[in-house]
Amino acid sequence: MGGHVVSQAARRGRQACIVGVGETPYAKWGGITDSSEYQLAVRAVLAALDDAGIAVDEVDGLASFADDRNEATFMAADLGIAELRYTSMSWLPGGGGACAAVSNAATAVESGQADVVVVYRSLCQGQFRRFGRGPGNAAPGPVGGGDGRGPGGSGGAEGPVRPRRTPVVRRARSLLEAHVAFTMPFGMFGPPIAYAMVARRHMHRFGTTAEHMGAVAVSTRAHAQHNRRAIMSGRPMTMDDYLASRPVSDPFRLFDCCLESDGACAVVVTTAERAADTRRGAVDIVASAQGTVRGFGHGQYSNVSMPDDDYASAGARSVAARLWGRAAIGPGDIDVAQIYDHFTALVLLSLEDFGFCGRGEGGPLAASGALGWPDGALPTNTHGGSLSEAYVHGLNHVVEGVRQLRDESTCQVRDAETVLVTSAAGVPTSALVLGRR
Repeated sequence: MGGHVVSQAARRGRQACIVGVGETPYAKWGGITDSSEYQLAVRAVLAALDDAGIAVDEVDGLASFADDRNEATFMAADLGIAELRYTSMSWLPGGGGACAAVSNAATAVESGQADVVVVYRSLCQGQFRRFGRGPGNAAPGPVGGGDGRGPGGSGGAEGPVRPRRTPVVRRARSLLEAHVAFTMPFGMFGPPIAYAMVARRHMHRFGTTAEHMGAVAVSTRAHAQHNRRAIMSGRPMTMDDYLASRPVSDPFRLFDCCLESDGACAVVVTTAERAADTRRGAVDIVASAQGTVRGFGHGQYSNVSMPDDDYASAGARSVAARLWGRAAIGPGDIDVAQIYDHFTALVLLSLEDFGFCGRGEGGPLAASGALGWPDGALPTNTHGGSLSEAYVHGLNHVVEGVRQLRDESTCQVRDAETVLVTSAAGVPTSALVLGRR
């Protein structure tokens, strides 16, 4: 296995590491009614700090992504952070920003802008809009009223209240309506429909089959059976079960689509020097990359004029090339993969873009059993992923990557030294290589 380039940050003792992870319980959308999305965010941060053995007073940075409603300034005040020196929100859309948020935290730590940055994501589709509903079908507002951006939505007896229609909210709504004006008349109401087009194109070009996509769903569900945190724990699935599931949007069946969940998770990023005195083992952030190829302004929703080779892909080849270059290793050096799995077909496309197989070979690779644990050549989404553990916009994939490298996974890969974590395919995205310290 190849080593990685020693950066100037590492020489200064400021190599970024992940030293703590934390989660709230996960539930199907609507399953969490006694806590607000904001409260879950606070609890996940506190759990990650407890895991690391780091006091809140040491935290001086907060980072998130995907337009997280739980604003850092409110979080800092309610957590009791002594001085907030760094905040960031990744602009990459949706789940594309999970790894980017960790990368931003690492950059802050390595450049000396902050010493301890917590990356968090809280998502309650039961309290806000279910993504599968599509625009114009929003659910009621957050528990306890308010707009959800801070303690205004922190619970109460009044029940759900729609967010205030402030000028900012009205402007955001008008932008959303403009964004979908060219797709809604043709029935593209939500992500399963948009990504189904990409999957069908890949099937047409390369002969990808339903069984290829089913191999992803079945292996991921099998991993979830070992993970009590997983929403689908206790609900095993066979290929026959997968093939019998109801159609959602051709070629997607129900079990091709990720869960719609409530919950939160967080990771703590600090320096190698500080990591030496933390409670649990540190995990190196070996390399990161973010961005996209030309034409993926917002993936398949509006930018469908990109070349066919890019359209029928994860859109991550340039990100992958930069990631491997910075890590000074390649896909053959990766022991475990945590690949964003909003839809099964997009896992296949990510395997291709990140170089684990050639174009059009993602399906046969999955069907070979390579993604399974414990015998697969590339155990993938060993926690159950977004398909079977929970959908938290992919930050739980980072959490699982850390657990693998601390020998704490419920599907532990023996002697795992390196983990690839990817964020959403089909939109501007990001990725990480994590390594055992």
